[in-house]
Amino acid sequence: MATVRELAALVGGEVCGEDSRVVTAARPLAEAGESDITFLDLSQAAPETSKAAAIVVPPGMSVAGPALIHVADPFAAFVTIASKLHGRPEPGPLGIDPLADVNPTAVIGPGATIEAFAVVRAGAVIGAHCRIHSGAIVGRDCRLGDDATLHPHAVLYDRTVLGDRVTIHANSVIGADGFGYRFQDGRHVKVPQLGWVELGDDVEIGACTTIDRGTFGPTRIGAGTKIDNLVMIAHNCQVGRHNIFVSQMGMAGSSQTGDFVVIAGQVGVVDHVRIGDGCTIGGQAAVTKDVAPGQRMLGSPATPEREQKRILMSLAGLPELRRDVVRILRHLGLQDDGKEAA
Repeated sequence: MATVRELAALVGGEVCGEDSRVVTAARPLAEAGESDITFLDLSQAAPETSKAAAIVVPPGMSVAGPALIHVADPFAAFVTIASKLHGRPEPGPLGIDPLADVNPTAVIGPGATIEAFAVVRAGAVIGAHCRIHSGAIVGRDCRLGDDATLHPHAVLYDRTVLGDRVTIHANSVIGADGFGYRFQDGRHVKVPQLGWVELGDDVEIGACTTIDRGTFGPTRIGAGTKIDNLVMIAHNCQVGRHNIFVSQMGMAGSSQTGDFVVIAGQVGVVDHVRIGDGCTIGGQAAVTKDVAPGQRMLGSPATPEREQKRILMSLAGLPELRRDVVRILRHLGLQDDGKEAA
């Protein structure tokens, strides 16, 4: 718990109202009670009143209530406040649990934690302050930078490379074989997948996501990129820096993205496509050809946003248009099947 005054000081805010009130919890606006703090930003309509002990608001916003904390970024300030009131401190380094399976040739950095039933295979290098949770597997000759975290049952196949501060959530698989086959002598023959995966600094991979190794070289994910749960990145893909990939999207082999690309949920990207810097691909789009930098794309196949919106508006009017055409044809004697237009 903390006073409004203390929380305002924490986020560099200015208090208007009762700064001595005690706050015990941080909650969303609809759930905030008399001992809670909540927040509003410019995207939300201000309520007439609130039960909350204090509300974090942008400069100049006025809301009826016991206390307001004015800050430039209410959301970021509220995250900081919520972390103070509810956050649990990270446990300190625990070293190597006796039940972990760590090969004697592996190099473990200072301050690392390897929990029970985790596996670190021969030749792996684990950076300082890494945390390998129970059931996670680090393959042979993998290299992890400092402060990397593998959550339970994450799997790194052999030779996977992680930068600093990489987080991989539960049940994700990094470096499995790419789906490569040749039809030869009447059957599908597997193409050996001899490459690896490289994840840049500050990459985060959601739960149950898969990133395949390259055929001969690396599949790369650029620094700062965030990938949601249930995403598939195929072999040889080259993903730029600070991309955002949303759940259930898939990227076929040898495709590329530039920097600061956003790809929404259930998007499909075909193989050997290049998506330029700063593009945004809307949900369920199908990217079948290269996309120039800065484009906003929708639909299947993906087309520029403005064009796709015109198409969707036209589709909504098709039933009435069809009925009009049928009436005109009948009037001209070109159609007389005795059936009503659908």
